[in-house]
Amino acid sequence: MTQRRHALSRLPFVLCLAAALTVGHTSHALDRVQFTVASPDEDLGSALRAASALLALSNDEDQPDQVLAAARAEYGRLVGALYAQGHYSAVVSVLLDGREAANIAPLDAPQRVARIEVRVDPGPQFRFSQTSVTPLAPETELPDGFAPGEPALSGLVRQAVTAGVDGWRAQGHAKARVTGQDVVADHPNRALAARVAITPGPRLRFGPVDVLGQQRTRENRIRKIAGIPQGEVFDPAEIDRAENRLRRTGTFASATITEDEGITPPDLLGTTITVVEEKTRRLSFGAEVSSLEGLDLSTAWLHRNLLGGAERLRIEGRVGNIGASNNGVDYGLRLDIDRPATLTPDTTARFSTEIDHLDEPDYRANSFSAGIGFTHIFSDSLTGRIDLAYSIIDGTEFSDDRSVSRDFQFRSLSLPIGAVWDRRDDSADAKRGYYIEAEVKPFLGFGTTGSGLRATADLRGYRGFGADDRFVIAARAQAGIITGSALLETPRDDLFFSGGGGTVRGQPFQSLGINVLRGPISYKIGGNHFVAGSLELRTRVTRNIGVVGFVDAARVDVGSFFDGPGDWHAGAGLGLRYATGFGPIRLDVAAPAGGRKSEDRGVQIYVGLGQSF
Repeated sequence: MTQRRHALSRLPFVLCLAAALTVGHTSHALDRVQFTVASPDEDLGSALRAASALLALSNDEDQPDQVLAAARAEYGRLVGALYAQGHYSAVVSVLLDGREAANIAPLDAPQRVARIEVRVDPGPQFRFSQTSVTPLAPETELPDGFAPGEPALSGLVRQAVTAGVDGWRAQGHAKARVTGQDVVADHPNRALAARVAITPGPRLRFGPVDVLGQQRTRENRIRKIAGIPQGEVFDPAEIDRAENRLRRTGTFASATITEDEGITPPDLLGTTITVVEEKTRRLSFGAEVSSLEGLDLSTAWLHRNLLGGAERLRIEGRVGNIGASNNGVDYGLRLDIDRPATLTPDTTARFSTEIDHLDEPDYRANSFSAGIGFTHIFSDSLTGRIDLAYSIIDGTEFSDDRSVSRDFQFRSLSLPIGAVWDRRDDSADAKRGYYIEAEVKPFLGFGTTGSGLRATADLRGYRGFGADDRFVIAARAQAGIITGSALLETPRDDLFFSGGGGTVRGQPFQSLGINVLRGPISYKIGGNHFVAGSLELRTRVTRNIGVVGFVDAARVDVGSFFDGPGDWHAGAGLGLRYATGFGPIRLDVAAPAGGRKSEDRGVQIYVGLGQSF
């Protein structure tokens, strides 16, 4: 046999839906393969080359038995790619030194292969003559293109069948299945008729839930976290949500939910949760360095299953501004305990406490806070949280020349309410999408501390363009306001400053604030109105190396935006990115670009992990 022709009058359904395996055509592919496609369609030629097993072989894997195995696999791969493009009467020939590979027995592999020829005559593209998937559940939408007169791509048939079955499953018919299929190729008319019959089966409800694989986690907690609604009508989306809830805890390396084969009378469908638990403990480290702000170090110890109910204990220590030029060393310790599936399967309860020592350019303070709160996951992209926290801060603020100091003390009870809407394609290195974080925090002051409300917003957007999103425009806007509390009665760590890696690169850390007079002495503190913006153009130079140009600007005010004793500053610079498996390594070099002049007008350098925003 010298050729293999696929021109069947009745195509088996499985064969019709064969999917081509996509393998990249690298620069190391065999250089003696002559690959010929008798068609001017460049997209079809590219699809066939991508599916080729022979072109995927590299020269250093050039063993005759490997070449023969790839050649014999070539037929199926190319036929699958042809079906995917609607070509059902193709001729595929694979020749090894002039011999058809299909006629060479596996044990009769040639000792040497000097010339390989792959010849493909795709034949005409077929079109659908009939398309039906019956019966369909209400509101089921079949894929665009699955209609008479459209190109008969095999993938469309597969998608239509999947949509038909999934439509019934979404209505509670968990056992819906294909019970009839009639896929016929009419070669003289270059047409394909695809008729599929579905049996919906009975409408079922969620039944008993079994648990397998747990070692340290209690079964009842696994069921509670999964949140499968026993007794309610079956919905496959609930299965997906339950698996995500289990994985989200971090307690399990994997979590899968399978449906029982049989039905528990009268209409119950049981499920089985199978989990593999992670190691209970993890120790992590982090570091970030800036030429002016110095070195920041952090370490965290995590216990993933503290009490056997997937509770997470996290203890984090931080030391910052080591070697900073204009402020002292900060340090702190934080403890968090999270308990998933509290109140609802999507609600996590939290207890937090933190102590900090802050040695900032204009004040030095010790603080303590403790609180309880809840985080609720509304969807994969929307998360909300609410906390009740009590905080204490005692410290000393210094005049501009640090010749005079004044002690301060703040006590407050706050109720921060926040939300995060994250629609980025990659949180560490976004190329498309947006991110919105907002918080309102009413606070009640005691003693000399004022009462009021603090609100902040952080908006980020990303747009990629060019081949494979080689270029990315990233923009960020930040804003904050404090109302109801006088400036000098507001806790210092709630006021707004600007400067440094989180606001304006190129400007010294917290270099922009508000100067207030106490008699003849001038003090610098934060403002109660704040706006900032950043714009970056990110370019990928090679697979792992990228270059970034950026500009940042911010303004701090008192009483209202863009009025009164406020001021602004800006910075600009260039950055280098090196892609890793866990996010890009970042190196930014920036300098002041306008606004209020600071004492330090030199270049600032920032190093960290992940994009700047």
